[in-house]
Amino acid sequence: MTEAEILTLLEKRFSEHPERHKAVAWVDVAARLQTHPEKVKQLIAMEESGGEPDVVRMEKETGEAVFFDCSAETPAGRRNTCYDGAGEAERNRKGVFPSGNAVDMAGAMGATLLTEEQYRALQQLGAFDLKTSSWLLTPVEIRKLDGALFADRRYGHVFVYHNSAPSFYGVRGFRACLKV
Repeated sequence: MTEAEILTLLEKRFSEHPERHKAVAWVDVAARLQTHPEKVKQLIAMEESGGEPDVVRMEKETGEAVFFDCSAETPAGRRNTCYDGAGEAERNRKGVFPSGNAVDMAGAMGATLLTEEQYRALQQLGAFDLKTSSWLLTPVEIRKLDGALFADRRYGHVFVYHNSAPSFYGVRGFRACLKV
């Protein structure tokens, strides 16, 4: 995907989903993208892995455009991942291996995993993860105990759960946040 193609796609998605960014004007987003071309490449990576990034707000303090993955389900190109590569969890599996780990994959895209607060904010913009689940950026104190958080939406409610960080499932991936 080229930079011109992603910009066209982002503008189209922006206009098709005004409920995601009620107080944001595309001209402001476009200006941020023009002054930060390295971020455009990161948005391409988010798009190519199935994330369907869209603007969810502009930061008042910094003027940054905040993009979240807005695909209906956790991005298909990022599923079957464990939480992170800490310890030997990802490397020492016997026979069955994850596709990678969420923290490193997000970092390689120049993004971060959504926090619990960001995930709940996303769910206010639509119904996401009705059949899949997404790893969330996990607080250090939970991660030190080998745990990690993930969330989904079931029965009209957003649930946040815990699992061991090395676990992975075909329907669990991650959603990313990128500030431009």
